[in-house]
Amino acid sequence: MKLYAISDLHVGFEANRELWATLPERPDDWLILAGDLGETEEHLQFALGIATARFARVLWVPGNHELWTVPRDPSGLRGEARYDRCVEICRDRGVLTPEDPYAMWPGERCVLVPMFLLYDYSFRPDNIAEADALDWARASGVECTDEHVLHPDPYPSRSDWCRARVAATRARLDALPADCATILINHFPLRRELARLPAIPRFSLWCGTRLTESWHRDYRARVVVSGHLHIRSTRWIDDVRFEEVSLGYPQQRSADRGIGHYLREIL
Repeated sequence: MKLYAISDLHVGFEANRELWATLPERPDDWLILAGDLGETEEHLQFALGIATARFARVLWVPGNHELWTVPRDPSGLRGEARYDRCVEICRDRGVLTPEDPYAMWPGERCVLVPMFLLYDYSFRPDNIAEADALDWARASGVECTDEHVLHPDPYPSRSDWCRARVAATRARLDALPADCATILINHFPLRRELARLPAIPRFSLWCGTRLTESWHRDYRARVVVSGHLHIRSTRWIDDVRFEEVSLGYPQQRSADRGIGHYLREIL
């Protein structure tokens, strides 16, 4: 029995839909889907339908793309209501979400912790104030589409929504038994040093929050899983393994590799 992870399927691209449809059957194994499966309910249903048919258990966390309100998705839901709808779709298929009780990895004192934390613009230089952060990013020609289609309703801002999610998740983590290890799962990286995008360095603004930078130590993580960057990597920090597990856009991967190549083994 193994635990695998992948993120950033972006099945709105036909090439990615076709690749995901070839997902091999692993009926004894579990799969983490670490966000950005697509932008619409149809995309989410498609990705989950294949995953749940081929793996024993599936866990999901949202990326920013699932939270977008776009014209081609007729629901028109925004912010927290949109997230709640994604959770409902997952639960209808038996997929574990950040709103469900944490699952224990069979045979071990290790808890799988899917999280939805968002970002608060704190992955910026120390000399840049939060109020100036967007101008700092835009000065380099960078602005995330989230600024136009990821709405924080009912929160005043995405930063406020992030801080609320961090506080609620921290409370749940603090309640875990002290002898339990964790697998921390979030779409966005938990540490600023991991949000390195050489071509667009100021995109780090939309990549996480400094509030989580010690969580791998605080909560006894064996592995930390994330996506979002579209830069697959394995890093070790404080003897903890950090896995970025993105598939990415069609032009960012090898056309001759099957989807099995992009499943990262976590346990």
